[in-house]
Amino acid sequence: MGIFSFFSKEKKETLDKGLSKTKENVFSKITRAVAGKSKVDDEVLDNLEEVLITSDVGVDTTLKIISRIEKRVAKDKYVTTQELTALLREEIAALLTENNTDDAEMFSLPEDKKPYVIMVVGVNGVGKTTTIGKLAYQFKKAGKNVYLGAADTFRAAAVEQLVIWSERVGVPIVKQKMGSDPASVAFDTLSSAKVNGADVVIIDTAGRLHNKINLMNELTKIKNVMKKVVPDAPHEILLVLDGSTGQNAFEQAKQFTAATEVNALAVTKLDGTAKGGVVIGISDHFRIPVKYIGLGEGIEDLQVFNKKEFVNSLFGE
Repeated sequence: MGIFSFFSKEKKETLDKGLSKTKENVFSKITRAVAGKSKVDDEVLDNLEEVLITSDVGVDTTLKIISRIEKRVAKDKYVTTQELTALLREEIAALLTENNTDDAEMFSLPEDKKPYVIMVVGVNGVGKTTTIGKLAYQFKKAGKNVYLGAADTFRAAAVEQLVIWSERVGVPIVKQKMGSDPASVAFDTLSSAKVNGADVVIIDTAGRLHNKINLMNELTKIKNVMKKVVPDAPHEILLVLDGSTGQNAFEQAKQFTAATEVNALAVTKLDGTAKGGVVIGISDHFRIPVKYIGLGEGIEDLQVFNKKEFVNSLFGE
């Protein structure tokens, strides 16, 4: 059954507002890049390349976009600077489509996977626990029976924050005392969720990156223990990244994709930054679907990532 798939007017307004700083940043740079030019030439393309790189799209992805636009310009012979924004929108949308699964498929829960298990990873401070709480709210709103597991047992604040979210949303949470084995928490959570007919289980994990080997071992242990209860769990390993950190988010993605089999991304805090271009670069570079984007503090401000709407918000309809 699909969830969150309808893109309402309210969601569109939230997206436009959340991406406004990035849009203003990109458009002001593009305007300067084409100033005094009537057509797209090598100088304009060089300037555009700089615009995209400084907008945190990333070097490799920027070069792909520029190459695509160069081919379009060569094919169409004469492309005006007024047409450049439309070209950008089309080529970035095409790039995102090539690198991700279809939007409609991405936001569905398989009927044969119950409970559907999501293991959430990411460094401290990126909005991981808040994202879990908002996800739980969205799933419950969609009529799902949700369970939370507080497997970040190394930080009292992480457990306390997740408990507050569970109470706010009205979903059960499984936790143990501080310093407990995270895998044990995951085992207990899935066991309880399975007995009580849960549709979705969301497991929080510790966000430590100081020792990648320890991180890898811990995440692997959690996964192996979960399989004892739900053989094909986790179905989704969701990496949460702070979009406002720009290129640092790239580095975190590298570390976590090396440590575990991340198959979905959530990019948070896009409303407070002009670095929203990082979503394009991360999606392209890691070939991992961006499933959710965070656009504000409100409980409704976590949205599913709709590629077409995202590009339209950045570059206009």
